[in-house]
Amino acid sequence: MTDTELTTDTELTTDTELRNAFATVRAEVGKAVVAQDAAVTGLMIALLAGGHVLLEGVPGVAKTLLVRTLSHTLKLDTKRVQFTPDLMPGDVTGSLIYDAKAGEFDFREGPVFTNILLADEINRTPPKTQSALLEAMEERQVSVDGVSRALPVPFMVAATMNPIEYEGTYTLPEAQLDRFLLKLVLDLPERENEVEVLRRHSTGFNPRDLAAAGVSAVLDAQQLGRAQAAVTQVSASQDVIGYAVDLARATRQSPSVKLGVSPRGTTALLAAAKAWAWLNGFDAITPDHVQAMVLPVMRHRVQLRPEAELEGISPDAILRSILQHVQVPI
Repeated sequence: MTDTELTTDTELTTDTELRNAFATVRAEVGKAVVAQDAAVTGLMIALLAGGHVLLEGVPGVAKTLLVRTLSHTLKLDTKRVQFTPDLMPGDVTGSLIYDAKAGEFDFREGPVFTNILLADEINRTPPKTQSALLEAMEERQVSVDGVSRALPVPFMVAATMNPIEYEGTYTLPEAQLDRFLLKLVLDLPERENEVEVLRRHSTGFNPRDLAAAGVSAVLDAQQLGRAQAAVTQVSASQDVIGYAVDLARATRQSPSVKLGVSPRGTTALLAAAKAWAWLNGFDAITPDHVQAMVLPVMRHRVQLRPEAELEGISPDAILRSILQHVQVPI
């Protein structure tokens, strides 16, 4: 048994011990995924804040491997759904199956009944099936034939998507986009990182066998729950709360923006900032913590006007400009 496997059998009672365990999680994920520290941190923030994550990147940048590896280090159950144009809502949530022997219908759980649902290439399926996840993401339950069934705790949707300009993709509905706490963008690796990926593969690395790669479990669902509870205790001053609100309101007033950040987005910003502050050892959020979360929390919530898109303006550019112009509390 390895030292990291022993960690899950040890009672982690203090915030410091839990934070150190999350640092170990990051190191364990790094054994399988090269140079995606920001994405690893974003996924951990989402788990701590009880939110969902949208991972955008071209095929082959380890989006799926990243989610699988993180769930492995946290001893969480994970199921994967490949979203395709012919995928039906019941294929995700589950459906009623007739039992000929009993002469009645039984509910067969869909893959959504798990801790981390890996929704692979979510924007390759039509909006009707995408929307099947709305209740699960918001209410942590699934309703079939008038009966509501609770999902496991914790529950997170980690959805991967290809850039929208790729052929065969659909735009995600605004209501669903707003349910994702963070949108993380995974870029193509730098040359030295791509060399490291190939070096690992040349020495026998198998992304389908994480145990053989030396990736070990560090935390479990119960310990994650303690960390989530600790995050809720991180405080926020009135000035910092007002700053978060001013940033969101500035997106609604931008001449390049058709639809700005909603109040749900503001609460998401606060929750993510709390998780980031806790990971860094703070018991109260600062403007720096809010600023660090603005792009991942808001980029998918900002809809540009057509003329701004034609000019090549991006949501990230709008948000960076807002960060420069909104007054920061002292």
